[in-house]
Amino acid sequence: MSTIILIALAVIALGVSLKKDKDKTVITIKQARNMMKGMLSDIVGILLLIGLVLTLIPSETIESLIGSESGFLAVILSAVLGTITLIPAFVAFPLIGSLKSSGAGIVTLTAFLTTLTMVGFLTMPLEIKTFGKKFTIVRNSVSFVFAILIALSMGVIL
Repeated sequence: MSTIILIALAVIALGVSLKKDKDKTVITIKQARNMMKGMLSDIVGILLLIGLVLTLIPSETIESLIGSESGFLAVILSAVLGTITLIPAFVAFPLIGSLKSSGAGIVTLTAFLTTLTMVGFLTMPLEIKTFGKKFTIVRNSVSFVFAILIALSMGVIL
């Protein structure tokens, strides 16, 4: 139901934008289409890679490495992996779902996902250039710590 509401709101916003300035809206739609074309090969590649990895690695291995009984070290390793991985969030969520279905634990998956979205090791040079070295290091460090705390909290809550 929420998806239908979001689609309806997007259609309404598009209609308002078309009414306000048709030319700018059409240009923006074309730009968005071109951006999506550029990202499509990357997204398909990532999804194929995820499918290949999940096919090659047995569920038992996934469960033993990052399952709910894998321990705190697995949480830290998942957080580090999320920190150095650059995957769009809309690709990460299906990956998390697939890993969960294969036996991965909620705490390790939460650590991976939160660091993936909150900490950016690969984007640090750009962030340093934009915001400065001290800010970038403090923000990423605090985000990493909070990602671990969020993951551990999820383990307690769920």
